[in-house]
Amino acid sequence: MAKRKVCYSGIGGQAVLEGIMMKNRDACAVAVRKNNGRIEVQTIPQKNVEKKGIRKVPFIRGAINFVDSLVTGMKALNVSADYFAEEEDEPTAVDKVMEKGFGEAAEKVLSGAVVVFSVAVAIGLFIVLPYFLAQYLSRVVAGENLLALFEGLIRLAIFLLYIILITRIKDIRRVFQYHGAEHKCINCVERGWELNVGNVKKSSRYHKRCGTSFLLFVMLVSIILFFFIRVDQPVLRLLLRLLLIPVIAGISYELIALAGKTDFFLVQILSAPGLWLQRLTTREPDESMIEVAIAAVEKVFDWKAFLKENYDYDVEEAQSLREELEEIEEIEDIENIEETEEKEETEDSEEVKDEAKEEPETDNK
Repeated sequence: MAKRKVCYSGIGGQAVLEGIMMKNRDACAVAVRKNNGRIEVQTIPQKNVEKKGIRKVPFIRGAINFVDSLVTGMKALNVSADYFAEEEDEPTAVDKVMEKGFGEAAEKVLSGAVVVFSVAVAIGLFIVLPYFLAQYLSRVVAGENLLALFEGLIRLAIFLLYIILITRIKDIRRVFQYHGAEHKCINCVERGWELNVGNVKKSSRYHKRCGTSFLLFVMLVSIILFFFIRVDQPVLRLLLRLLLIPVIAGISYELIALAGKTDFFLVQILSAPGLWLQRLTTREPDESMIEVAIAAVEKVFDWKAFLKENYDYDVEEAQSLREELEEIEEIEDIENIEETEEKEETEDSEEVKDEAKEEPETDNK
């Protein structure tokens, strides 16, 4: 059986609180399932920045896109959180303090603070902590090469442990279900299927361009770079690790972009660990979550035009053909029912005749 064609769509997304953010070039939208069951969709304004000049330079563009993704992702989380904040009776103490101190700019200030704090925690947890733990091992580990390798393994172990621990949180598991719905929608479209609940359910919840895979690439690339790029002074060694973060992000971006556009066997091998890790960071979504994901996709992406251009599949024609086939099937069903009824009536009349013949004649003697 021939392998089905897969076309790169360029869309990507992120799971948020009870919803999904989808992004396609300069279009970005968040779809959220509210407590009343309704799906609300809101667009997030994007700067119309042409990808030219430095934004097209390999590796540099990766670092820039990484920062853009952090900012857009935080905006999406704020949008989803706002929907549920509206249903609360009173603002929290933090809301009151921020409103008093910064006025209308309170939300932007808080978002920026959260981004800075999140990045600082990530750097501390995945860069600084492994470095100091490895330095502690220097008492028993001989050789710089072996010590650098241990630092990388510690970093990878902390990352995997972090993923495993957060999967035990109930709310995070729901986020991971929405994460699975996001992947399923993208896979559905990129395989040339109509975007509906039935087709999305049949699609894979794993995707090679996933952010989980990107983070794993970051871990692996950092191990390689820190192994070969070294200095003697401990302070400079730690500073070098921090300065190399944009370089690591740039290389990881190129790897994840390549993985999403080709099925070359070496790329598949590189993608395999990330796809395996997605078994932890994605869950099978229910139909209501899939509906939210579809709403987000349709706000930023014309999937019907995509299918027509890349698969020569006209959704409207296919729908008309299905309706015609359904009408034919209905007619055939009606004719089959009528034939069955006629056959049953004929069989009943024949049975009556047979019974009449079999009745014994009355004895008049």
